[in-house]
Amino acid sequence: MRVPAADRARWSELVDAINEARERYYLRDRPTLSDEEYDTRYRELVELEARYPELASGESPTQTVGGSRAEMFEPVEHLVRMYSLDNAFSLEEVQAWAARVEKGTGEIEIPALLCELKVDGLAVDLVYVEGRLRTVATRGDGRVGEDVTYNASFIPGIPKALTGKRPPALLEVRGEIYFPLAEFERINAEQLAMGGSPFANPRNAAAGSLRQRIDRRQDDLADVESRSRGTDRDTTRLARLRDDLALATGRLQALRLVVHGIGAHEGVAFSTLSEAYDVLASLGLPTSDRIRLVPDLAGVEEYIAYYGEHRHDVEHEIDGVVIKVDDLAIQSRLGATSRAPRWAIAYKYPPEVVRTRLRDIQVNVGRTGRVTPFATMEPARVAGSTVSMATLHNAQEVARKGVLIGDMVFLRKAGDVIPEVLGPVVEVRDGSEREFIMPTTCPECGSALAPEKEGDVDIRCPNTRSCPAQMRERLFHVASRGAMDIEGLGYKAAIALLECGLVRDEGDLFALTADDLVRCPFFTREPGKGEEGPQLTENARGMLSQIDAAKERPLWRALVALSIRHVGPTAAQALARDLGSIDAVADADPERLAEVEGVGGVIADALTEWFAEPWHREVVEKWRAAGVRLADERSSAGPGTLDGLTVVITGSIEGFTRDEATAAVQERGGKVSGSVSKKTDFLVSAGESTSSKYEKAVALGVPILDIAGFRALLDDGADAARAVASSRE
Repeated sequence: MRVPAADRARWSELVDAINEARERYYLRDRPTLSDEEYDTRYRELVELEARYPELASGESPTQTVGGSRAEMFEPVEHLVRMYSLDNAFSLEEVQAWAARVEKGTGEIEIPALLCELKVDGLAVDLVYVEGRLRTVATRGDGRVGEDVTYNASFIPGIPKALTGKRPPALLEVRGEIYFPLAEFERINAEQLAMGGSPFANPRNAAAGSLRQRIDRRQDDLADVESRSRGTDRDTTRLARLRDDLALATGRLQALRLVVHGIGAHEGVAFSTLSEAYDVLASLGLPTSDRIRLVPDLAGVEEYIAYYGEHRHDVEHEIDGVVIKVDDLAIQSRLGATSRAPRWAIAYKYPPEVVRTRLRDIQVNVGRTGRVTPFATMEPARVAGSTVSMATLHNAQEVARKGVLIGDMVFLRKAGDVIPEVLGPVVEVRDGSEREFIMPTTCPECGSALAPEKEGDVDIRCPNTRSCPAQMRERLFHVASRGAMDIEGLGYKAAIALLECGLVRDEGDLFALTADDLVRCPFFTREPGKGEEGPQLTENARGMLSQIDAAKERPLWRALVALSIRHVGPTAAQALARDLGSIDAVADADPERLAEVEGVGGVIADALTEWFAEPWHREVVEKWRAAGVRLADERSSAGPGTLDGLTVVITGSIEGFTRDEATAAVQERGGKVSGSVSKKTDFLVSAGESTSSKYEKAVALGVPILDIAGFRALLDDGADAARAVASSRE
């Protein structure tokens, strides 16, 4: 089939773009494309070559391993070739791969599969001879990599010698060198502080740190030290060289290794990959404890789903799951293409770091008056949702990250975390970018902005009572799930209540009636047949019903809803448990408030300042008059049966709402926490045996209660609950 000129030109364009991206990614460790942009181009190239097979020549990136060897390191030829992995972006593509495996093996059913996390790091090859480490090399082009043995000697966890009485004569293993997430964050902060672009991902950070000429830095330092005459210039240069060397070696020492493959070997035998991993661990090599051997695709899908939900519970970044045929003989029978093994595939999760254009930087005024810059961007798909805005925290953070309006930036959205601009792609600036200047007056009410006290990095609008932005945000916050949980009172409804003059502040919310709402077009519809005048919409009626129901919410929710600075659910629950009523909280002096567990001096001062403001007390009195519950029922029977106990609740508890379950524990003197720790006495879990809280409770030996166990805890106390929990084990 003749290839149309337009398709041939597009093929050439894609080849050039992908090859340039590979060079920046693998050799310079400075990508200017996000993973998503690269994957999209690569898949388009694959589809184009599927239509026109004659295009799939040896120069195509689809026929080669991504990467090549840089000239600054000595070459190392791998004993057994290293491959890339083919990618799957859906379960259907995993199923198609499994069908090819079945066809290739001639088996009716797919063989046992090994699932492991796809670590976002740098692939390396380690060779041990007679138990001693001989070389560490990068993957390079798959056949020849770079000798980074000296640099790798700084990395803890890479054994210089294998353990055991009789180590194998030869052992070639493959692994991933990576940064733990905490170290990756620290290193990106260093990059920004030095005026550079942040690393787009931990893989590039690891590669950039490992592929440095530490030996040359050491030689340069030694040379300058030997020739130094003690002048100011020599002293300055020596200090700079020492700092540079310390930074480079410090990054190497923060790296870690996990082993995930076998190459050449003599003097050691295994028939499956899972067995090989056990042998590697016995030799002192670091293997993952998250590997799972599954019998079928259902097990694969369960593993993918679990880590799709819990990928942020892992200490390092992952971008997917690798699925491998476990049987080594079957692996050998299936073989490989020119770039990837047929017996393995990588399932990729939606990308969490993308590249997009920062169109503008604006500011938002929050419910406590804090003025926060935020970025508006060209919409980008990241972590499963489309994002067009991201927080920038404060003016100092904008300056620290070095972002300019008009920059191409890396954008991250990890799970449910608020989207965050990582930093600019400095290399693609064209001079049209401009600096952001923080406003000096409130964009909503015109009040002069200033820090609350000297030294604060945040600036605030002081017009707390009548600033439209603060009123809008506070009203919306009252209805939020973490506060009074009023379904139907969203952002647009909050704006309408204020613009129609139905509420002056959040104090008026619980006194609203149908007659009030009908005066505001947002909450009404045209009258139907037989009806006179505007009628409330179903949404408006539902909102009124929810407002009425919210009056019976527990005290801690009312405390959160009042927008008292620093008072979140944990502190509010502690205050409600200890003091019992809003009047007791308002009348307590700072010393008494600070004594409440989990409160402390900062929150105590914030509470005292808030209740000292007369209009704040007016809000409380309006709520009281409207029938809002401002005190919790407290037993007069002395100490509660759960005094001193900490309970974590996860999942749906039959017969209880989450508030009711929490209140039941608190009424008996117990504390409800949001996370499992060594201080947790019980985890109440209704059928969520795969949750991270459940797993942590098992690891820490925390008793786990089902619904019956929870009722035993409430009715009969801790001893009865422990008996039920232990019998379940």
